Amino acid sequence: MIKYIGSKRALLPYILGTIGQLAPRGATVADLFSGTARVGHALKAAGYRVISNDHNAYAHALATCYVQADRERWIDKVRRIIADLARLPGKAGYFTETFCIKSRFFQPKNGERIDAIRDAIEAMAAEPELEAVLLVSLMEAADRVDSTAGLQMAYMKSWAPRSFNDLELRVPALLPRPSAGACRAVCGDAERIAATIDADVAYLDPPYNQHSYLNNYHIWESLVRWDKPDVYGIACKRIDCRTRKSAFNSRPGILDALNRTIGGLTCPTIVMSFNNEGFLDRVEIEQLLRRRGYLTVIELVHDRYVGAKIGIYNPQGKKVGKVGHLKNKEFLYVVTQEPVKLATGRGHDDAQPVLL
Repeated sequence: MIKYIGSKRALLPYILGTIGQLAPRGATVADLFSGTARVGHALKAAGYRVISNDHNAYAHALATCYVQADRERWIDKVRRIIADLARLPGKAGYFTETFCIKSRFFQPKNGERIDAIRDAIEAMAAEPELEAVLLVSLMEAADRVDSTAGLQMAYMKSWAPRSFNDLELRVPALLPRPSAGACRAVCGDAERIAATIDADVAYLDPPYNQHSYLNNYHIWESLVRWDKPDVYGIACKRIDCRTRKSAFNSRPGILDALNRTIGGLTCPTIVMSFNNEGFLDRVEIEQLLRRRGYLTVIELVHDRYVGAKIGIYNPQGKKVGKVGHLKNKEFLYVVTQEPVKLATGRGHDDAQPVLL
């Protein structure tokens, strides 16, 4: 899957382990802020019926591929089409001009192939699930040859070694439909979607500070939408990065937005991830969640994203500051209708649940 700040790869065993103690396989789990769909993909693999939601188009494509699309329906067709797309010669267009010439996120040889493949996918006018799988294959191929530290707010001062590699399409890791039934990917604002979902468990991983995922991954948004927007700045961000704002990225707005989202949920169990670098502190979150039932908190320590290890640079590529810390605390907040005692798994000495 793509490089992604906030990815739950390291925490996935704890998330799955926690949900596994709260709901049997076959239960319905809603993931309201799906991002890369890593959590939803793992839940589907574990036999849950998953409903994934995100308001960004690239995240919806990832969820459609990894959560909604079933392997048995698409795998043969996807293999044939990806083999055909992989043979296309490059042809420079919007992507090459914007992200290889005006900016330096990709080598032109790869930008030209991205342009050609994306145009071919667009011309197919394929069913939404099939189109999403093909777009994810292209997105992930591009991610393997980019020249960033994991975010698209800026590109590397010198070409990253991986950027010299040739773009290579691969078949995404599609999963078979779980016996519980078809999974679903939706695309909408979490506050609105929360009230429409019928689930046994809701998993929430909301944005926690001012850094917008649209800003951080604007190239993927443009690649999926293929709307060829006007851009601005050194990073050639989509012009709508200036106007598409979320209350979750606002210190004054996040508490009310989270309160409205949780208030709209009808499911009996909530599991929420939140980071200690967020706008809300643990006390504020606990006060909010206690209104819904019994609260258990699991504290986990993990490494910050790779960019934190590189340092702080100005737009000219000069190092201007030192990173204060390389570890974060992640909290899993669990709300149930009855008191529970949760095992925390292994690997983190401080991962002790606190019943409140």
